[in-house]
Amino acid sequence: MDSRRLLRTSATALAAAGLILSGCSGGSDAAASRTTAAVRQASPSSSPEALKKFYGQKPTWRDCGVTGFQCATLRAPLDYAKPDGEQIDLAVSRVRATGPGKRLGSLLVNPGGPGGSAVGYLQGYAGVGYPAPVRARYDMVAVDPRGVARSEPVECLTGPQMDTFTQVDQTPDDPAEVNALSAAFKDFSAGCAKKSRAILPHVSTVETARDMDVLRAVLGDEKLTYVGASYGTFLGATYAELFPDRVGRLVLDGAMDPSLPAIDLNRDQTAGFETAFRAFAADCVAQPDCPLGTGSVEAAGEALRKFFRDADARPVPTGESRWLGESLATTGVIAAMYDEGAWPQLREALARAIDGEGSGLLALADSYYEREADGTYANLMFANAAVNCLDLPAAYRGPADVAKAVPSFEKASPIFGRGLAWAALNCTSWPTPPTGGPHRITAEGAAPILVVGTTRDPATPYKWARSLAGQLSSGTLLTYEGDGHTAYGRGSDCIDTAINTYLLEGTPPAEGKRCS
Repeated sequence: MDSRRLLRTSATALAAAGLILSGCSGGSDAAASRTTAAVRQASPSSSPEALKKFYGQKPTWRDCGVTGFQCATLRAPLDYAKPDGEQIDLAVSRVRATGPGKRLGSLLVNPGGPGGSAVGYLQGYAGVGYPAPVRARYDMVAVDPRGVARSEPVECLTGPQMDTFTQVDQTPDDPAEVNALSAAFKDFSAGCAKKSRAILPHVSTVETARDMDVLRAVLGDEKLTYVGASYGTFLGATYAELFPDRVGRLVLDGAMDPSLPAIDLNRDQTAGFETAFRAFAADCVAQPDCPLGTGSVEAAGEALRKFFRDADARPVPTGESRWLGESLATTGVIAAMYDEGAWPQLREALARAIDGEGSGLLALADSYYEREADGTYANLMFANAAVNCLDLPAAYRGPADVAKAVPSFEKASPIFGRGLAWAALNCTSWPTPPTGGPHRITAEGAAPILVVGTTRDPATPYKWARSLAGQLSSGTLLTYEGDGHTAYGRGSDCIDTAINTYLLEGTPPAEGKRCS
């Protein structure tokens, strides 16, 4: 499992966010300098002459095969430093404003990941499920980021190879298991290099933010209006950093903290999953059918740890060729932490797995990895690694660094800490060097930006939202006191009203507003 994957699941949508980290040092001064240089290069006061052909393109809208939606292709330079060189095609979709009321322009949405399909999110949820007053006034628009889904996707492993990769033991107990895990990450990286070498250096968040500005211009909007979830908040904040004068109304829901190095992001997220599990456990032990017992939260945690240990020693049958070992079992539990609506499903899946039938937890893990019933995988995990390993230096130099970090991760989460510490080894052998580094984003001169944080968010801990709102010169923090990943459209009238008012009228809520 990639420790930089930020994901949300619900009955109506999959919004990928990513478990956040990949990596080595925590961000060297050299990496931060590269990021600063890239930002300066990427934020001209006006479109450079060489980019006019991109900013001035006219999209040809066509039927998507999905009722009510149109699709088009956006052209962008593969390398913004070489705008006359190779180009990349990006998939765009929209649904027109329904009315009544004056059209306010385009509202771009991104579900996160990195690696989540924005087009899929638009067509499957946002374009039909966002509040009606917002859809009435805005054309709802999405673009699959470069390297993702329909936009020249990064490819790395075949379906059978991914099945093998997802079952590798991520809590190694001896040198042989450490070597096996390291080899699995190396094979993954080598597969990406072999199948996607040309695009790997050009899927950074900075480049995707630049693509968003091209799309803004092509759509005819003077400023960008945007709702980004999870990793989508980092993408939105990066846009504001690059183009502060083009910021319209930006909602950053389930915020990431761009100032943190990879290892700190990973450790914070590990603590977030512990917080989410404790909320689940408190609910579970109050149910008569809780498979983790009806005692304390601590006892439930120990019961889950015992189950993981047992699955590590003796994988659980699932009714198919794959068995449920500790890695897939842990992934299944983590997948259910993104949305409290999945807690009943998790209780049932755990009960069956503890009794010796693991198909329920396997199904949850498959939903996390976007594995289809035919054994194929979406490119989510491939794009996730490709973007993360460009955006930040790796958390570790090698396995010895992981071994030193494990105690601090286990302190953050006795249940998930060891596995998530080792999962952050994924970028150590990445074939493309990072182009970014941790840094504060202030976006001086930008219009008011709304940052939304959920107090028990498992994937993007609440303190990240506080931090990002404090970094942004025009940031306003809106707090949801609750469970699950992100807040907009998840049942809080208070949250939805505040965000709708901002999107429709441009007025952010009062600083310090809290909802439940």
